[in-house]
Amino acid sequence: MSSQNNTSVIILAAGQGTRMKSMLPKVLHSVAGRPMLGYAMLQAREIASKNVAVVIGHGADHVRAYLEEEQAQFNPVLVVEQTQQLGTGHAVQLAYPALVRDSSSVASQYVIMCGDTPLLTTKTVSTLVNYHQSEGATLTLLTTILPDPSGYGRVIRGKVGTVCRVVEDRDASPEEKQVSEINVGTYVVEAKFLEKALGQLHPQNAQGEYYLTDIIEMAVQEEKKVVAWVTKDSLETTGVNTRVHLALAEKEMRRRICDRLMLDGVTILDPEHVVVDHQVTVGRDTVLHPGVVLEGQTQVGEQCTIRANSRIANSIVHRGVTIQDTCVLQDSTVEEEAVIGPMAHLRPGTVIHRKAKIGNFVELKKTEVGEGSKVNHLSYLGDTCIGENVNVGAGTITCNYDGYRKAKTIIEDNVFIGSDVQLIAPVTIGAGAIIAAGTTVTENVPADALGISRVSQINKEGTASRRRALLDPSVLPSNGKSGKAEEQPSITPVLQKQEESPK
Repeated sequence: MSSQNNTSVIILAAGQGTRMKSMLPKVLHSVAGRPMLGYAMLQAREIASKNVAVVIGHGADHVRAYLEEEQAQFNPVLVVEQTQQLGTGHAVQLAYPALVRDSSSVASQYVIMCGDTPLLTTKTVSTLVNYHQSEGATLTLLTTILPDPSGYGRVIRGKVGTVCRVVEDRDASPEEKQVSEINVGTYVVEAKFLEKALGQLHPQNAQGEYYLTDIIEMAVQEEKKVVAWVTKDSLETTGVNTRVHLALAEKEMRRRICDRLMLDGVTILDPEHVVVDHQVTVGRDTVLHPGVVLEGQTQVGEQCTIRANSRIANSIVHRGVTIQDTCVLQDSTVEEEAVIGPMAHLRPGTVIHRKAKIGNFVELKKTEVGEGSKVNHLSYLGDTCIGENVNVGAGTITCNYDGYRKAKTIIEDNVFIGSDVQLIAPVTIGAGAIIAAGTTVTENVPADALGISRVSQINKEGTASRRRALLDPSVLPSNGKSGKAEEQPSITPVLQKQEESPK
């Protein structure tokens, strides 16, 4: 959507949002992984050809921090703090001087919008601006029709349908409360009129607040043209004032995202039970099964399969990858044709190279697994670098933390590690080496060597039958002879102490 000529945008984001009952400023509550204010920022940058100002107030430090973080990726905006929340009109009174301070960036018209309407689209706002210009209006407001308009400002029209004023719900008469057309809170106002109207704006209500809607009556009294553009999609205009509204916005935003992905060639088997954040990208012919959650900056390539109940956050998944059921990936990278899971956990810093396999109940942290290597069962590997074509046996653990510092394990190409091996970092296993099952590795293993560390096995014949007889006299020894508990020698020392080797 192209920018509108000579347009500045003011975003109102100072409200406390008391009905949210939250310590977090209302505009920072997320919808589909993005704070509500972020959606308003995206729209503003599309619409504005001049400056964008954001009025902050409640939780100003938190909102300012978010804006500073976001501005690292986008053009900067003007931030104006409303230390006393005295209404929308007061907020615009504070923002306007900041926008006209630089004479080279003064706009001819201003779009005023709220920071808590995340479902409002850039297309709708742009259409509103175009309608304003085509009508040659001084002031244009966005409205919609609601079956139950309770809590919203009513649009009061004259006998010929012209807009006369907007009355807030708490100030409306019983007759005015029957009106179903509501004010969305998005306006387009000509600059000259706005400057004059803001100078004449005063509180005229019991709350002592400056209502921006009062400028509508000012325009009417001056016989300026005031028009309203009615959007048929009332859901799009939803203002988030409670957690119920937040859930409604979340559901609708996720529906839109899934629809967009499916139209772009992604198969989603059950869209109502798939969660995809706003900034996630998914390639064509990828299949998402029920319960999949894709969060943050996640990128999924083409022809992938992500099965039920897997969660991927801020990760990159390349072409042809299979993510089996109930896996968790966080800040990780999985290269082409690798297979993950089921029930695997890839923690931050993990890189899985092409055609590698990570299997059942495997947890990896800051670990690199080389091409074609396999970590199939019941293993934990942390701070580990694994080469190509390595087989890691079931129950293998890298002991990477000694209580004070982390240490690294290096496993070179073509290594075979047996089951139930502990690798005490820092340690290196040379290329082609074999580590016997049950080994505890405390020293480097040379290339092509066999590493083995076990206590010698001792078999005590007859001990098992004598033990059963001792614990339960009714049980006969396996040799068939009758056994009396008092005749059996004590086996406790045998179980606790190994027999001394003959000298």
